[in-house]
Amino acid sequence: MPRWKELPSELPEKDLQLLVQLRRLKDRSGLGLTGLAAKTGYSRSSWERYLNGKQPVPRGAVEELARACGADPTRLLVLHEVAAEANGRAAPGTEAGPETAETEKTEAGPEEEEGGEAGEPPSRALSRPRRVVPLWWAVVGALVAMAASFGAGLLLAPDDDEPARAPTAISYAPGRTYECTDDRKDGAAYAGHSVTREALVDLNGNGRDVVEVQCLLRKHGFDPGEIDGLYGVGTKEEVRKFQSSRGLVDDGIVGPDTWGELRR
Repeated sequence: MPRWKELPSELPEKDLQLLVQLRRLKDRSGLGLTGLAAKTGYSRSSWERYLNGKQPVPRGAVEELARACGADPTRLLVLHEVAAEANGRAAPGTEAGPETAETEKTEAGPEEEEGGEAGEPPSRALSRPRRVVPLWWAVVGALVAMAASFGAGLLLAPDDDEPARAPTAISYAPGRTYECTDDRKDGAAYAGHSVTREALVDLNGNGRDVVEVQCLLRKHGFDPGEIDGLYGVGTKEEVRKFQSSRGLVDDGIVGPDTWGELRR
């Protein structure tokens, strides 16, 4: 599976979380951009722009990607609505329909995903109707997304939000290095800085979750350099090596699957 391009650093956090989930779902399905275009009403070049953060992903595209990959779109649609509301974009139901997707296919020149092939023919637009997610799903999803955000390396969660069963996390302050502990709880490894198993950590992130990633990488024989809580290029490259060694998608983004392996 070809590596993804880096997402733009200026992307809002909620958009970043949505794109990471969409990329992972696509990768797990084994579909390339051309295959995705063949199964949806959006062209290959449109998917390249959406999944590389060059253009906001339409609600309809989120739903069609999930269905093309054999997944329930509800959770992704909730994440999409949360991101749209957080960034002041149009509410669901006001975006352009399948006709817009068909128009996109006439644009000049498909753009390439790393490792992809250019010049593939566009797919036909699908005309199935959009479904509206009930309001209570959006409320539940917003709460879930908010909880996940507080654990991410880009946001620092207070210590009293951590699960009571896990080892106590050490507070984080930038501009210093940290020691790693070697604790285990219920069979999972902890390094004393974060107890998350869900936070999304990517390039330019910082905080306790990043310190935990660096410590656990070192525990597994990978060298992230200084244990400073800064998710730089060196740490990301070591994460990629670790992911490859565990048979994971080597995108350098720490999510639930990578945390599961780091905690072993």
